[in-house]
Amino acid sequence: MMDQKSTEQPAFYVSMASPDATLDAPVAASMISGYRQNNGLGAVQIDPELMRLAEAQSQAMASKNKLDHNVTGPLDKRIKSSGYKAAKAVENVSAGYHTLAEAFSGWRDSPPHKANMLASDVSKMGIAATYAPSSKYKVFWTLILAEPGRQ
Repeated sequence: MMDQKSTEQPAFYVSMASPDATLDAPVAASMISGYRQNNGLGAVQIDPELMRLAEAQSQAMASKNKLDHNVTGPLDKRIKSSGYKAAKAVENVSAGYHTLAEAFSGWRDSPPHKANMLASDVSKMGIAATYAPSSKYKVFWTLILAEPGRQ
């Protein structure tokens, strides 16, 4: 009898292009932290408020079928209006990647997105993937990295 775990796909290869797909945030945090540590930077931990902000951004892009950082306003205004006190915050958005592995690779291979993932002085993160079946992209991604502090 085969172990059921052995037939499951690793979380970073699970397609988010499905209505019942759930992004595994701890796996995402581990992947991004490992990348940061390989580049001499500190790990990042999941922050519930940044998770909420990332989800709101991905949903807003999906509802408007538009890949845009400013679909509901610039990141600094969205952070401020949420009440989150950030000394620093950066954001990656993307669309069309179906898996965490694809989104991560796309960000890693894009100099501005790579710079955000390797931002110094950030320790918290939020990530979201929103499925939009009627969109040409199918999945909208948001990654927010931040450092709590005074605004």
